[in-house]
Amino acid sequence: MRDGETLAADVYIPDGGPVPTLVVRLPYGKNNTSALGIAVNPDIHTLLEAGYAVVRQDCRGTFASGGTFTPLADEPKDGVDTIAWVREQAWCNGTVGSYGPSYLGWTQWASGSQSPDGLKAMAPAMTTPDLYQAWHTAGGAVSWHNFIFWNTYMALSEAQRSLSGGTGDPQAVAELTEAIVNLDQSLELLPAEQKLLAKYVPWWSEWLQHPHRDDFWAQLSPADQLSAVTVPALHIGGWFDLFAGETARSYTRMKVEAGTAEAREGQRLIMGPWNHLDQSGLYHDRQFGLTSDAFVMNITGAYVSFFDRWLRGQVDALDGTAPVRIFVMGIDQWRDEPDWPLPDTNYVDYFLHGAGRANTSEGDGVLRTDPPSEAAVDTYVYDPSRPVPSLGGRIMLPAALNAVGPVNQEPVEARDDVLCFTTPELDESIEVTGHVSLVLHVVSSAKDTDFIGKLVDVAPDGRATYLTDGILRARYRRSLADPELLHPGEVYEVTLDLAVTSNVFLPGHRIRLEISSSCFPRYDRNTNTGGNINQESLEEAVIAVNNILHGPEHPSRLILPVISR
Repeated sequence: MRDGETLAADVYIPDGGPVPTLVVRLPYGKNNTSALGIAVNPDIHTLLEAGYAVVRQDCRGTFASGGTFTPLADEPKDGVDTIAWVREQAWCNGTVGSYGPSYLGWTQWASGSQSPDGLKAMAPAMTTPDLYQAWHTAGGAVSWHNFIFWNTYMALSEAQRSLSGGTGDPQAVAELTEAIVNLDQSLELLPAEQKLLAKYVPWWSEWLQHPHRDDFWAQLSPADQLSAVTVPALHIGGWFDLFAGETARSYTRMKVEAGTAEAREGQRLIMGPWNHLDQSGLYHDRQFGLTSDAFVMNITGAYVSFFDRWLRGQVDALDGTAPVRIFVMGIDQWRDEPDWPLPDTNYVDYFLHGAGRANTSEGDGVLRTDPPSEAAVDTYVYDPSRPVPSLGGRIMLPAALNAVGPVNQEPVEARDDVLCFTTPELDESIEVTGHVSLVLHVVSSAKDTDFIGKLVDVAPDGRATYLTDGILRARYRRSLADPELLHPGEVYEVTLDLAVTSNVFLPGHRIRLEISSSCFPRYDRNTNTGGNINQESLEEAVIAVNNILHGPEHPSRLILPVISR
């Protein structure tokens, strides 16, 4: 590297040469070929047989590489220096691409934002170019399970690395291993109570000092420099991935903001029924069929065609394929589309109706497309010591535990702190594909609280399958950078981003919206005080009485992207 530090890499070189080269930079061990979502990665043997060299490099301060690891801080310059080194090697023809999911995607955005010579294409998967939204949601809450799991995992990796190098602390390895094994206990602790992470994660305290999307995050986020990215990108995501909404938005933004016409026109998007760590399309409560598997649908072939077009200049390599490929749930089929959002999207308002007793799925909450003629208020109590538990959804746990993805929501819908608004049984299919949003008219007894919306597909037998959700921390209703507390008792109109989905609600099914103020541990718990949640204890938390208003003067509504063909 330019500062004299040495980073370790494994190099896979095909026969013949020189050849185009694909760079993969990761903090999980270059020898760990199964690290993070192997199914959504291309098969390395196929890449070699297709005539591509592959470089897998340990990020600075991880595994065999020297230096100190600070998430994303050094990735822009280290990525540029690595690409420059690769281009100097005899087996490289000077043309470079990149691929990889999650943090491996961040490293690509970091490199790409520097416009390095020789970089011709990138394929970020299951990721976001915005480091703030890697740990926080679009509504400002913390992605708590992801936040705790990843930081504990990285601390354990470093402790094991130090121990194998002869300078480590066996107690650190033991403590962090126990924290991973007993993750539920770690998740119960509020940020200020996470003594183990404060002890072993160097950046932990600094991150907690920046709960807003301030200059600290902006300087680390390639999302603020997309105009500097001058290459086509293959965006790959999953409907149940942590970064589903960000993956889709990255494609849309790059179509407009990328630094060259070629880059803008060369963007491509694939979205499957996948989660962050598994891309089989098979879950305990819902199976999407054999073709939903990333391997079966030939994800490697999509990579090879993309790289052949942009690294080899084979202009016909993508002929016969569409810019966007999505898996439509409900009918469980892959479908090609000309763009995202789909050009024929019709955003339809589904208004909240009822007499003010929408608590639980047995309540009187109704969703209808006609505006309400009568006013009503639905009230529930949010107690931070008794949060609504996460059932599946976008959480980083194996699908085998039935803890991620399209899990049945019936148990939480029986709670009185969950409001349910449901359509009558459908006479005909309704396809919902695109970005989902929720407009609520709210009143709270607290200075700050959370509002969560969840879209659910209710089958004839009552199973309520998770599709997508979103959260708004009320203080961030206007801006993630400039929080503004609530005035208790005052009415506010707020908009929640419920991310993305693609699902056909079949005849006999019902569309349901759940509203609550917690979904733990997917999201952290708001203490409702209006203070710095990262510095508070659960004993300081207050109970919030939250009200959802609907009627002619307060048209609370779910906005669905409906496709009619």
